[in-house]
Amino acid sequence: MNKMLTKKRSLVFFMVPQFTMLPFSAAIDTLRIANRMLGYQAYTWRLTSVDGNKVYSSCGIGVEANSSLAEERRHLGGENRPNMVLVCSGIDVEDFNNKSVNAWLRESYNRGVAVGSLCTGAHVLAQAGLLNGKRCAIHWENLPGFSEAFPQAEVYADLYEVDSNLYTCAGGTASLDMMLNLIGQDFGEALVNRVCEQHLTDRVRSPHDRQRLPLRARLGVQNPKVLSIIELMEGNLAEPLSLLEIADGAGLSRRQIERLFRQEMGRSPARYYLEIRLDRARHLLVQSSMPVVEVAVACGFVSASHFSKCYRELYNRSPQQERAERKLTMATARQAIAA
Repeated sequence: MNKMLTKKRSLVFFMVPQFTMLPFSAAIDTLRIANRMLGYQAYTWRLTSVDGNKVYSSCGIGVEANSSLAEERRHLGGENRPNMVLVCSGIDVEDFNNKSVNAWLRESYNRGVAVGSLCTGAHVLAQAGLLNGKRCAIHWENLPGFSEAFPQAEVYADLYEVDSNLYTCAGGTASLDMMLNLIGQDFGEALVNRVCEQHLTDRVRSPHDRQRLPLRARLGVQNPKVLSIIELMEGNLAEPLSLLEIADGAGLSRRQIERLFRQEMGRSPARYYLEIRLDRARHLLVQSSMPVVEVAVACGFVSASHFSKCYRELYNRSPQQERAERKLTMATARQAIAA
């Protein structure tokens, strides 16, 4: 029989508490459909948690584990060693830091096992030191905090990245795209197309397709000059450009930019620039443990006091209150799941 037709790959899905259900289920179901199309179990998988017990996703659904971390570490030296390990996580991934998990991931990678992540799982891979100097992808909402926490990693707002046997994806339906890439590597484009037909997916997205809607759709703005200025602003948050520098970059006068923003955005360019910097600060506050003063610097503020003043004016609460409210909300959600 053709060697490709009998190829098999075993995967381990490591579930971090509060993992996101959509990328987890999309990945597994894509493999299930591939098996169905092939007519045999080309892909097998087992679910793993630290202690081998049930893990609850962020939507409150509990998933039973097939093995514990200790069992998986023993499997690395035997016939049950997997071909791939995927870390599944979601919200509050910054609170998860397990040295045994980090050691297991490093050992797996060093033994030739492909290691990857779904959604925010790149955070766990980075903690294990696997992403230093490597390209990786993470959900756009977590990207600011991730890039500040792990400057050695080359993180991108792509759907997924594959670099030196390291697979990372941004979550959501991007895990489907990454699994289709894996299936394509193993069995070719014909099987990928059949799986897409079963998924009712009309195309295979490129790994470098954007995660978020284009600015034009997201903001409801059509003017190309305004869109190019906003892209310029979003690319320079830590060290904000002056309006004169923006004008030079856009090939417009300051007065023209002021008029365009008043017409299209209903506010001055300086005000809009401040708002997107504060929006990034809000993501850093709720998605990372960075000190407030470091958040201020990362978003282009010269002092923590000025940052706090601007933040309170926009969100009607201080950065410290924002972080405290977030922690309280998540603690309440975890208690509700446990109950």
